[in-house]
Amino acid sequence: MAEKNLLEVQDLKQYFPVAGSRKVVKAVDGVSFFIRKGETFGLVGESGCGKTTTGRAILRLTEPTGGKVIYDGNVIFDGASGKNIDMLPFRRRMQIVFQDPYASLDPRMTVGDIVGEALDIHKLYKTKQERRDRIISLLATVGLNSEHANRYPHEFSGGQRQRVGIARALAVDPEFIVCDEPVSALDVSIQAQVVNMFEELQDKLGLTYLFIAHDLSVVNHISDRIGVMYLGHIVEMADSDELIFHSMHPYTRSLISAVPIADPKIARASQRIILQGDVPSPVDPPSGCAFRTRCPYASEKCAAEAPAFTEVKPGHYCACHHLDKLN
Repeated sequence: MAEKNLLEVQDLKQYFPVAGSRKVVKAVDGVSFFIRKGETFGLVGESGCGKTTTGRAILRLTEPTGGKVIYDGNVIFDGASGKNIDMLPFRRRMQIVFQDPYASLDPRMTVGDIVGEALDIHKLYKTKQERRDRIISLLATVGLNSEHANRYPHEFSGGQRQRVGIARALAVDPEFIVCDEPVSALDVSIQAQVVNMFEELQDKLGLTYLFIAHDLSVVNHISDRIGVMYLGHIVEMADSDELIFHSMHPYTRSLISAVPIADPKIARASQRIILQGDVPSPVDPPSGCAFRTRCPYASEKCAAEAPAFTEVKPGHYCACHHLDKLN
């Protein structure tokens, strides 16, 4: 695997104003990570922790509040400079597969036109026949046939619709795809097929993924490295096996303990870590460490100051004041 970083995210912030108030929702609050060319970086956490917002902010589908995003050596967002950087040259190179295959496809367009729309926008064909051939080829790549091009989204199952969404993302030959919970709306039996297809496409086309999900077992299966998000912050980041077998942060350990185990004997012996309370509001987050209100190890220091996100051992980062108690 090449060591070159395709994407670097530095101190990314995404705040949304609250209507009728001076307060803001701190959806993403100082997130930093990198993704190497050809790898899959998984982003996991509970619903509402800021995973999807992070993915959308990187692509500038929502304009970030602050921080810096560098793609293949090019600064595509810099909150400090205030310059408006044109994203059009990067739209072909960066794509997204949305979470909901029911809502992300226009019901009035045929599947052929949905997939072909990107070809039209970027003028990627010379003749109508070339456009048609490209659409059929894209559908074949994701396991659909030429007859499907003339049908409408409502005629497809959820898994087939998600395949259409993937074909649309592949239409412009991207290098990097944000996979925004692409299997969470699908039946479990279909999830494995779609995840395997993502892996096959990566091997075949040399793609780089940001794979967002709340199911840690799915993320562990497909990812090279994983970042764990809680309330707008990344609290732990490491290689996928390292994170699963040698997790350090109490929140990560709670997520791992919730993953179902197929062997009944091992499942009975394993200790489920159940967190107390609810996720605090991102409008009024706790002082210091964001996780302290649900952490069994929380102390006065946790309330007074936020823990630094430090490299505890090579490639393994964690933000916690009490790593000595946990490890």
